[in-house]
Amino acid sequence: MMRNPPYTSRELRTLALGTIFAGIDGHLSPPPWLHRYAADGLGGVVLFGRNIHPDHSDAGVARLTAAIREAGPDLLVAVDEEGGDMTRLDAAYGSPLPGNAALGVLDEPALTEQIAAELAGRLRRCGVDINLAPVADVNTEDANPVIGVRSFGADPELVARHVAAFVTGQQRHGVAATAKHFPGHGATRDDSHLTIPVLDMADEVIRKIQLPPFRAAVEAGAAMVMTAHVLVSALDESGPASLSPPIVTGLLRDELGHRGVVITDGLDMDAMSQTYGHADAAVRALAAGTDALCIGGESTRPELLDHIASAIVDAVGNGQLSAERLVDATTRIAGLREWSRRAAPAPAPEDAAVANGSAASDAARRVVTVQGDVVISEAPLVLELHDAPSPATGDVPWGIGQPLAERMPGTIVVTVREDGPDVGTVLAGHPDREVVVSVRGTHRHGWQRRVVQQVRHRCPGVLVVDHDVSAAPGVLGNRYVRAYGASRATAEAAADVVTGRLA
Repeated sequence: MMRNPPYTSRELRTLALGTIFAGIDGHLSPPPWLHRYAADGLGGVVLFGRNIHPDHSDAGVARLTAAIREAGPDLLVAVDEEGGDMTRLDAAYGSPLPGNAALGVLDEPALTEQIAAELAGRLRRCGVDINLAPVADVNTEDANPVIGVRSFGADPELVARHVAAFVTGQQRHGVAATAKHFPGHGATRDDSHLTIPVLDMADEVIRKIQLPPFRAAVEAGAAMVMTAHVLVSALDESGPASLSPPIVTGLLRDELGHRGVVITDGLDMDAMSQTYGHADAAVRALAAGTDALCIGGESTRPELLDHIASAIVDAVGNGQLSAERLVDATTRIAGLREWSRRAAPAPAPEDAAVANGSAASDAARRVVTVQGDVVISEAPLVLELHDAPSPATGDVPWGIGQPLAERMPGTIVVTVREDGPDVGTVLAGHPDREVVVSVRGTHRHGWQRRVVQQVRHRCPGVLVVDHDVSAAPGVLGNRYVRAYGASRATAEAAADVVTGRLA
């Protein structure tokens, strides 16, 4: 919509809706309300695990995205498909891709680029335009509850080269990449799904540690950058980065030179919805220089879209937001849409290098490391230590138990949580079994460390399988397997090692 102001209320509402990327319900078809809002100018749709039916897999996603485009040909479709611990397409089973931490351990950017290309081919065949990945955060805080293995590592230069490789691989096959969470979420101790974390670093440290991966993403031509709901006091004490003009416009646009779309992290996360409210956060984000508003991690109601759109229109009327800023935002989104529509088609499924995930499988096999003799000859007792799932990743299956059971019939898998069952009782019930303990996050969860110690006291030869990157001291012992993430791919590779199928 390119003309001189003033705009009518209806035109402003169309512009406002054009900035919104909404979550929807439905597996094979979108909700009926989407047709109406698409006709009114809605910018796009974000798919979540709830939209992926395990019985239909990728064919079901392709059917859903086709129906979305029937509802609105201009709608862009986005998804969070990082690989590793964060997956939407494979939320029912776990990701077939090793995660970023595993790729960082291997540190072969060409491999990362190829895996990103494989993923992009799959996304294109599913009808997805935008991947809300890669994570560009530098994970320098072991106690970080939300980034961890989603990051390529703790070295900013390593993270930078893999972020650039991922962006290149994704966009080479026509899927827009999104570097997140600007200007960095890797040094925080809190989860922005629950509160506003604080990045407590001096300006020069932020520029040295947190910014290099985002600079690399911009230089690689990343189509999108996602902001963090993090308070970066050295850059702007007035509010979180997603709502900060000095950070979004001053740092990301003017200093780093990002010319693509800027999208918020989910505005329904508590850092936004419980602090500012959806509508006020939306207005502030747009005023800060953001173009696209991500809404609907749980579910998006039409009433919420109306509420946000009305708040944006009112903000233009009262001078809090300019119509030109709205036009600027929707123009960038239109440019992204045009790029996506003219992008090269995904490789055909017959292209084995892309369709069969050969690079991902190879990476998963090579990243798994061992200490001691880890091969077992009889079906074991597997204790999987589970915490509540992260709000970011959701309840995605993980652990070596199922892969071992598939390879060694008779394997017993027991899920252990902080409140039970009693490990001593479980061990007593299987006195002749070799014991495998599958852990994730022992550096953050003391109860897991205590359980491992308890098991090792009863079974000194226990085999520990760690699905994280920062095991607490004393947890691994002298007989362990490290998978560097909790994807299905690395769990299966670990199971192959433990059963002697993979040396």
